[in-house]
Amino acid sequence: MLTAINPKLPMRDKTATRDYYLNQLNFQEFGSADHDGYLMVQKDNIQIHFFEFIELDPKENYGQVYIRTDNVDLLYQSFLDYGTAIHPNGKLQVKPWGQKEFSVLDPDNNLLTFGQSL
Repeated sequence: MLTAINPKLPMRDKTATRDYYLNQLNFQEFGSADHDGYLMVQKDNIQIHFFEFIELDPKENYGQVYIRTDNVDLLYQSFLDYGTAIHPNGKLQVKPWGQKEFSVLDPDNNLLTFGQSL
């Protein structure tokens, strides 16, 4: 029945969001049309969609996505190589719940956590 999930997160500025995901996280833009106020990005089998929310106050945004990976160490290193800022409280570490994970914040304060089961 269920086959995938594509979270929809708020964005204030489509250009800034596109730049962050393409140039800091190495995603690619998904879809052939440039939809007004909407953006879709993809990396491997993961898609994230964004809707325009110009009035969004990033300090009040609690959008979060947990993304599983099969090589968290390599992904973490690739983000460091791109110069991607890692969340100050989200450095790569093993968690008590059996995941090795790290987190980043996008320009609109959406939290992306990447994790791998141990």
